[in-house]
Amino acid sequence: MFAANMDSARDGGVQSTVLIPMRFVWPYGGTSVYLSGSFTGWSGLVPMTPVEGCPTVFQAIYSLLPGYHQYKFFVDGEWKHDEHQPFTTGEYGLVNTMLLATDPNFLPGNVSPGSNMDVDNEAFRRLVRVTDGTLTEVVPRISEADILNSRQRISLFLSTHTVYELLPDSGKVVVLDVDLPVKQAFHILHEQGIPLAPLWDFSKGQFVGVLSVLDFILILRELGNHGSNLTEEELETHTISAWKEGKAYLNGQIDGHGRALSRHLIHAGPYDNMKDVALKILQHEVATVPIIYSSSEGGSFPQLLHLASLSGILKCICRYFRHSSSSLPILQLPICEIPVGTWVPKIGESNRRPLAMLRPSASLSAALNLLVQAQVSSIPIVDDNDSLLDIYCRSDITALAKDRVYTHINLNEMTIHQALQLGQDSYSPYELRSQRCQMCLRSDSLHKVMERLANPGVRRLIIVEAGSKRVEGIVSLSDIFKFLLG
Repeated sequence: MFAANMDSARDGGVQSTVLIPMRFVWPYGGTSVYLSGSFTGWSGLVPMTPVEGCPTVFQAIYSLLPGYHQYKFFVDGEWKHDEHQPFTTGEYGLVNTMLLATDPNFLPGNVSPGSNMDVDNEAFRRLVRVTDGTLTEVVPRISEADILNSRQRISLFLSTHTVYELLPDSGKVVVLDVDLPVKQAFHILHEQGIPLAPLWDFSKGQFVGVLSVLDFILILRELGNHGSNLTEEELETHTISAWKEGKAYLNGQIDGHGRALSRHLIHAGPYDNMKDVALKILQHEVATVPIIYSSSEGGSFPQLLHLASLSGILKCICRYFRHSSSSLPILQLPICEIPVGTWVPKIGESNRRPLAMLRPSASLSAALNLLVQAQVSSIPIVDDNDSLLDIYCRSDITALAKDRVYTHINLNEMTIHQALQLGQDSYSPYELRSQRCQMCLRSDSLHKVMERLANPGVRRLIIVEAGSKRVEGIVSLSDIFKFLLG
């Protein structure tokens, strides 16, 4: 994985020199980006090129001698430095700095703790040793005590902060009446661009459940079943409550009097702590937990304040520890070195959970079955080399509700590629469309991955190999919380 250029001659007693290929990254966009530094005599400009699939991220690889180096970036005609990397004031103003140990047999890769530079696609924080003229990596280790301390600090924060802090200053929450026809309900989910909505039963005066995209998947599979009792015409008038009761019957959730046993609504109050709510989401395998305020005054209806999600809680963690992340060793580790996410098994690792991937030519039926059976929220769509092309997730299902597309398609004949084309115009606003294929590298730190997952609408990151975009794994919000609270 690492390369070392060795001067072959030792004429005149000159010792061999190790040149270390370093990857410099400018992740803040631009049109033309160059690298310059003490290693170019500040007179040469090294062109930086956009990373494939990430047009705002520029990179350049330059081999350096061990020692102290300074560098800057020349972006669209202006000299800039990366504030997220070590920097100091020098002869050329504010410059970034880097130190490679002068001992050629031991090169500490953790001297530059920033996440925007790595060594040959591996985190710059790793340790590198030179043995017999070749570079080999030494996996960074932190003690069990450090891991425990990091987890305890995060757990303490979550335990002492309530979900009331998650409430936005303004916003809206879509609520569906259980007497609404299923067809109309899924049109609403599609038009509002949301994957689920709480259900309100007016006769009971309470929230009774949630309608999600998973329900739509089950309905589509039921419609595709030739022995189905649910026809397309009935779907026009079939209410949410009728569907829920029918689903309970099919699942054997019926009491001794033949009545459907409704699943208990998982919810929380505004003053419940964030840790308890996060654990509820994990334990019950739900995407969100409605935050409901019930007044002690008789006769008043409960108020739905917010839908709490792991994304919102993670955003609070990142904001709280933003300026002290270096004091939490666990956050500095690359994700490939911690037990988080689902990875493509290596040779001999047959005991690993397989990573579900599909080709664009696979049927929509295969995708729906995989989403349900594998209990995943998304599936990477890859080419014959397992390079990422797109992603098919549960939220894409609602595109089939547009113009009643679901009524005239065959799930076994429609391909994933066709289904994705069908929904291309349904992602609005543009920011949501751009979040479809959020990626990261195996060398990215846990902190960097957490900050990306804390963005609204991002539920998972596809771990890809730099350049080829070959899928190496997936890390989701639930993976992060299972690790932090495990």
